This record gives sequence, C-alpha cells and structure tokens, in this order.
Amino acid sequence: MVVGTAVLAVAQTKSPTSMFKSTTMTPTGKTVARVNGTVLTDRDLLGEMLTIFPYARQHGGKFPESMEADIRRGALDMLEFEELVYQEAARRNLTVPPARLEIAMKAFRQQFNSPDEYSSYLKAECSGSASKLRAKIRRSMMIEDLLQVEVSLKAAVKDAEVHAFYQKNTARFLSAESVSVQTISLLIPDNPTPQQEASVRKRAEDALQQARKTKSSEEFGMLAEKVSEDDWRVMMGDHQFITPNQMPPEVARVAFGMKPGQVSELIRAENSWCIVRVNGQKASSQASYEQVKDSLKKELEASKVDTLRRTLHQQLRKKARVEEL
Repeated sequence: MVVGTAVLAVAQTKSPTSMFKSTTMTPTGKTVARVNGTVLTDRDLLGEMLTIFPYARQHGGKFPESMEADIRRGALDMLEFEELVYQEAARRNLTVPPARLEIAMKAFRQQFNSPDEYSSYLKAECSGSASKLRAKIRRSMMIEDLLQVEVSLKAAVKDAEVHAFYQKNTARFLSAESVSVQTISLLIPDNPTPQQEASVRKRAEDALQQARKTKSSEEFGMLAEKVSEDDWRVMMGDHQFITPNQMPPEVARVAFGMKPGQVSELIRAENSWCIVRVNGQKASSQASYEQVKDSLKKELEASKVDTLRRTLHQQLRKKARVEEL
C-alpha cells in the first residue's frame, strides 16, 4: 500500500551523475497551492517531486538544474489532481469499509523492516499519530477507488481492438537490423588547434591498443569507464542493441560490418575518436501478432488511461477553485 497515487515519470537522460547542480530543497510547511480552500504545502510538493525523480534521494535531495522546473510543475499538477479526485470521491460519498482499511493499514506496516523503523516514519510523516496515518491511507484508497471507476475500468481494451490496431500498423512491428555495441570515445574540443588534435589522437591510439587486449565485454566496459569521455562511460560504454539511424553514419558503416567480439579501428565521428566493440547482432524481422499482443494491449490501455486521466482532471478543474502561490 502506497500513500499517494503519483504516476508521473521523468525519463532518464544521459548520465544522472553529472546533472546535479541545483540547491537542496528545504520544506518549511509553506503553502504552495489551495484547492477549493484545502492547503497543499511545500512538504507535500517535495514528497511528490521525489516520487517523480527518486534519483534526487541519492544526491542529498538535489534535483537536476535543467529539469527541476518541469519536475516541480509535474509534481504540483499531480498534487492538485489527487486533491480534486479526493474531493470528488467525498462528494460522491465513497467510503472505505473498516475491515478493508485495517487490511491496508496492516499491509502498510509490513513494508517496514522493524517496529522502530515504522515508528520513525510515523513520527516524521504523521506527527507520531496512527490516526493521521489511517486518514492518509483512507484518503489514498478513496482516490484509487474513484480512479478505478472513472479511469481503469473505462480504459479496458478488448482483444478485437488490439488485433485491429496490429493489422492497421504492421509496419510498426518491423524491427530494423541492429547491433549491440560498446564504445569508447575521446572527445575533440571545438575549434581545436593542431596540437590539441594530435593530443586527442594519441590518447585514442593508446586506448585502442588497450581495447584490443580486452578479452570480454566486461573488460572492454571497465576500460570504457576508465578512459572514455562521453556520458556512456558510466554504463561501461554499453548502448545495447541500436539501429543504424541511432548512431553516427561513420560508426554505423563500421559496426554493421563487424562480427560479435570484434573491436574496431579508430573511427572519426562528429567531435570524437571512437572505438567500437560489437557484442551481438539481430537481423530485421516482423513480430507476429501473437508475439506482441500482450504488450500491445498494455500499451493501448496505458494510452487510454492517460487520456481519461487528463479528461477527468480538466472536468474537475473546471468546477474547482485552484490557487497557486
């Protein structure tokens, strides 16, 4: 049981380790919005932001400077939406049977490793009050119940709809030829001097000699972590399976002519000298309906869920007074 129903996600871009330059948010209980008079605070906002972007917990509560505004906007939208849904559930007199609430309370307590850990949570998040926690869980369940009626049940997709979508979009399920690659990249500065060009080339040649001595993708990856200069180094240089249009043309021409286990020569690509190791190959193929029907059904239902949630949000907001401070 999770208190809250936030489902927004922020896509991970590049490496999360190099993005955290923003200051840590310190909540004070300040009002950030009112929904029909109900106060939402910066503590609520921070909790939602951490749900959307959990990486911030690993970086002292800091959010990426370039993404913080969007994360904050998404979190505030979600807080307002949840409050609007809760108020609508209360207006419809939705109730949570005591027995069901007790089961949820028990399940929530079982998430903690010890009674002390549970007590610490209760003290930090509910002022030590079990009744406040009970109210939070009841509120969450009322939100979930209304969303079940207005969103989840209406988003169900029949098998015939899934099959019809597949028949109309068969080209979408054609997989292009792809290769699984790892890379090591030595970056060339903008407008380099001849000396800088020579220096990068020399380091690239040294890296190539080391790469040729590696015996496995793991050894190549460890070398990439050590000497590569692009963001993929934190992933051991591993791009996994990618198609020709997902890599620079100079790299694609080489990579798609290699066999698994081979290491390329130096490749001049864009602003770098690149070394490629090929780990696998996949030929182009057409996925059958049987292969994709389950995942396609989930995708179509997820799309309907998004549409229905947006529509519900718009309808509730039209009738509400929402103030952002």
